[in-house]
Amino acid sequence: MTPFVILDRDGVINEDSPDYIKSPEEWIPVDGSVEAIAALTRAGIAVYVATNQAGVPRGKLTLTSLTSIHQKMLGRITAAGGEIKEIACCLHHPDDGCECRKPKPGMLLGLAQRHELDLSQGYFVGDSTKDLEAATAAGCTGILVLTGNGQATLRENSAYHPVFSDLAAFVQYLLKRLGRD
Repeated sequence: MTPFVILDRDGVINEDSPDYIKSPEEWIPVDGSVEAIAALTRAGIAVYVATNQAGVPRGKLTLTSLTSIHQKMLGRITAAGGEIKEIACCLHHPDDGCECRKPKPGMLLGLAQRHELDLSQGYFVGDSTKDLEAATAAGCTGILVLTGNGQATLRENSAYHPVFSDLAAFVQYLLKRLGRD
């Protein structure tokens, strides 16, 4: 099986905002994240994204804006030599009770089904308790990064491991562990 990593978007790949990322201009990559995704791609590790986007049902941004944000993100990643196989989005309001919104594992399970992934063999990198809970519920190894909401998440879950300063640090560790550095 091809190794794989699933990434949360806001706070892991790009800077987060309490007011949502509403336009391509507001999408600013976390230092080193684009290059880290490119390093995973060069090493033959498939990369996916699983992101809650409640800003859409809350009227903070449109689907067109979300698509433009993702086009910018994918353009930057592609230009660096990286590839995202799929972006899975939950577009439900938190009160909808859907199965895809993290902390529920629906997006991860859907990615696994569509791409024939064994979640027990992969990693889900996030910056929030919801991300870690989704990883656990899906049977995936959860990785906490301290970018975005990661510092606050670590304070809430001080015993949580593994923890990395950012996506680039995790990728460096993973590539070394797999002998692909």
